[in-house]
Amino acid sequence: MVSASPAWAQDAEQPQEPVGSAPAAPQAGPDDAAAGEEIVVTGTLFRGSTATTVSPVTVVTAESLEQRGINTVQDAIQQISSNNGPALTNSFTANGAFAAGASAVSLRGLSTNSTLVLFDGQRAAYYPLADDGSRNFVDLNTIPDDIVERIEVLRDGASSTYGADAVAGVVNIITKRQFNGVGGRVEAGITEDGTASNQRLSLTVGTGDLDTNGFNAYLSGFYFRSEGVANRDLPAPYNSSDLSGICFEGTCGPNNIGNGRDPETGQLSAFNVGVYDVYVRPYTATNGAIEGSRYQLLNPAAGCQYGPGYTLTPEELALTGNAIAPTGTNQICTVDTVAKYGVVSPTIERFGGSGRVTARLGDSAEGYFMVNFQQTSSSYTGLPPTIRASANAGILFPPFSTASGPSASLAPGSFALSLPVYVCAGGVGDASAVATGCNATNGVLNPNNPFAAQGLIARVTGRPINRPVENSTRSRVYRAALGVTGTFGADDDWQYTVDATAMHNDLRREQRGYVYIANLLTSIAQGTLNFVDPSQNSQDILDFVSPDNVTDASSDLYAVQATLGRDLFELPGGPLQLGVGGQIRYEAVDAPSANPDTNGPTQRFFTLNAFGTSGNRTVYSAFAEINAPVLDFLEVNASGRFDAYSSGQEAFSPKVGVLFTPIPQFSLRATYSEGFRIPSFGEANALPTTGFVTVSTATLPQSFLSQYGPDCRADNLSGCPNYITAYSRGLTTLASPDLEPEKSRSYTVGAILSPLPSVRLTVDYFNIEKSNAITSAPIDPALAAYFAGQPIPAGYNVIADAPDPAFPNALPRPAFVESQLVNANTINVEGIDVAGLFSYDFGDVQFTSSPEVSYIINLSTTFPDGSTQTYEGTLGNFALTAGSGTPEWRGTWQNTLAFEDFTLSGTVNWVGGYDLSAEDETGPGTAGQCGLSDGYTPCRVDDYFTLDMTASFRANENFTFYVNVLNVLDDLPPIDPVTYGAYLYNPIQGGSGIFGRAFRAGVRVGL
Repeated sequence: MVSASPAWAQDAEQPQEPVGSAPAAPQAGPDDAAAGEEIVVTGTLFRGSTATTVSPVTVVTAESLEQRGINTVQDAIQQISSNNGPALTNSFTANGAFAAGASAVSLRGLSTNSTLVLFDGQRAAYYPLADDGSRNFVDLNTIPDDIVERIEVLRDGASSTYGADAVAGVVNIITKRQFNGVGGRVEAGITEDGTASNQRLSLTVGTGDLDTNGFNAYLSGFYFRSEGVANRDLPAPYNSSDLSGICFEGTCGPNNIGNGRDPETGQLSAFNVGVYDVYVRPYTATNGAIEGSRYQLLNPAAGCQYGPGYTLTPEELALTGNAIAPTGTNQICTVDTVAKYGVVSPTIERFGGSGRVTARLGDSAEGYFMVNFQQTSSSYTGLPPTIRASANAGILFPPFSTASGPSASLAPGSFALSLPVYVCAGGVGDASAVATGCNATNGVLNPNNPFAAQGLIARVTGRPINRPVENSTRSRVYRAALGVTGTFGADDDWQYTVDATAMHNDLRREQRGYVYIANLLTSIAQGTLNFVDPSQNSQDILDFVSPDNVTDASSDLYAVQATLGRDLFELPGGPLQLGVGGQIRYEAVDAPSANPDTNGPTQRFFTLNAFGTSGNRTVYSAFAEINAPVLDFLEVNASGRFDAYSSGQEAFSPKVGVLFTPIPQFSLRATYSEGFRIPSFGEANALPTTGFVTVSTATLPQSFLSQYGPDCRADNLSGCPNYITAYSRGLTTLASPDLEPEKSRSYTVGAILSPLPSVRLTVDYFNIEKSNAITSAPIDPALAAYFAGQPIPAGYNVIADAPDPAFPNALPRPAFVESQLVNANTINVEGIDVAGLFSYDFGDVQFTSSPEVSYIINLSTTFPDGSTQTYEGTLGNFALTAGSGTPEWRGTWQNTLAFEDFTLSGTVNWVGGYDLSAEDETGPGTAGQCGLSDGYTPCRVDDYFTLDMTASFRANENFTFYVNVLNVLDDLPPIDPVTYGAYLYNPIQGGSGIFGRAFRAGVRVGL
């Protein structure tokens, strides 16, 4: 049994290899850091070997990442087999993520806020923006890639060493303790199709040796850029809104190109008031409908500005379902929004620098000081701005009203924006065009309103500003850390460490081109915005209607921690060890809303969410750990931690583990722990947060569907209008300052088998139960009451959308459901991790094989009424995962051949398939029943495999050349039409595979 002693976490460092050297012994695999090396393993205060840890720990070294062709820490962590469910990838930035510009890990499918991410064993500041507006997390993009030595993943759930947020596990990124010489790299890559180009430059310079000189100092800097990818850059079907080419058993997908028509029936499959070209429809001066009126192109002579047009035949125009189809030229304009504006991934640019000094302080102490700066920018363009849409529900929005006047025009639904009869220089308008202050005496007939001479107003729809909106984030991270470790006492038998960390994240969001409601209404009242010929709008007018929106946010963390330990006395298996410690930390987030409505419902932008949060707290912690090698073959570890928060919460987290090794080749291990997750700032202090979920029409009650025509049924959705079949519902989450911490209970049971020095296999069963889980109350009671015409239950609010113009008397679809966060549910996840490491020398050739697989047996939520929803192998938890679901299987298998100065490595990445169902969308008992499929794809999304290859050649002691071929087989992700975090594929399952085959080449330099 390996004896251990309390040690400073920074001391857990592997010997430095020359930058240009060929790989040494296998450096990655299950529970492996370096062959037999004693280090301070994540999750404990004591020094030991990861080959014999009580807790299951996966260690991935920098050498392993090189062999796999992974060039960023965030990519490495996203590919960990235990990362599942609601992870947050960089691609989400371009698909409406609340926490734009960030990446986060979700171990065990328990979400980003249940995985603790550490930087050299110390906590890091939260990303200022919260995932879904409520879950705080650490952005993986803030880690400096080129000074990372290894990544350790503690896989047994709660850890009493670290306290809050370690419910699902801990990811600890450990940087280099020392570096001597000059090292760097230059690399560039691009896909086979010429997209997703990326470049990376880095340089590290160090001097001194701790053993020889008593000090080491190094500086490191890097630059990384990855170009954005648009949907039009991809092959079909990922590059078009037209899904008619996707067919399954005779059923083909819809043509979702805006205002498309069914070629067999002539029915307009997508015409609605959200079209892109500008349409108008006459209404009376009091905003009353004119019987028989239809929309028409405002400027038919100009043709269609966003896409090709189609002229309806008289027969098609007469169809009942085309009741609001345009007249005049009978022309409808179409637009393929995916091909024209869709974005797969943003442009990302990162650069930064790090410096560290480590020195011996006398004969019994060592100190270090480290600073880091990093800037990460991401940007993408979206659709042209809308002039009438859901200005996402915030604090002051009233429920929708059908009354005329300002109360109707300011509702959160798609209000009826209208062009008045008269415009004047001093006009002040509202969306209903009832009280603009302009008349025949002080104004002129509105040149944008073709019905003005008849005394009629014109309801208007479309996008008269023909330029995409722009979105960008810029995150700057400043971090400093220092620490001292040493011994004291007559026999130097006491060990101590003191660490201090300060980190600040400065975030800026810039959003350009979005329409500011009040300025739009003013421009309409004054007639300054040209709807007839948008190309004539001056830059000054465009800047007035859509001014730049810049929002600054920040987060901070300051922490001081000290530990003290010693060997107490000898036991049959070794010394009984005691470690104690304490920590004080301060954490804060200040993320104001980018679109507040506190000044009134029109003093804000269309479509920008109102979420925001602010708060701070101080945490006082005390912890202790005992390691008892009771016998040569039996080791017991026990620890506990108490945390008290200035916000009033407190928690005690105990943990116990046992390692039984009857023979050196075989060990059994088990752990039991209890943990907690403190309510995040986003949950406790946030402004109302609205996320959108795609509504499955088949789940709507028939009594509601039948209002939209006799043929509108759950089994005949083609008979329903687009108003019902293609919309998203807003779920507005209201914060609750009285939330209690979530509690967790977890245990693991595992075995380690090492029949030969070169062979090791680990198998671990894990079971985590999270009670008192923070969640929004189920919305089913509120929707049931709304559809039944009954009073909405207390604690909820249902906000109706604008009525369908084709069915103005029907009950409108629910636009938003508001509910408050509560401590209510119990979440359970259980599964099995299997990992192996095999190495063998065939003469001068060394072969290494390292498979790792995680299998989720069960992931479920139990509600207060005793009902349970299961999610594994489905798209559930649908809202939490953005429909990316919970695949049961995930794994990697890396194989490497090393021969003198040449290495060749291949890695298979595997993510399991899943059923197109989600019990939180389709109801309990529907898992595996394809409840979210529209029938034109199979009920089950296939497993997804990719193969990556890397070859490197060491030309001499100073230069190593390498080539990566990613996704060698050019396999694109399987089609998933339901997941809404990406278009037609699952971004968690598909990852970067959506780019197809890609190449990267570079050179590493070591002097």
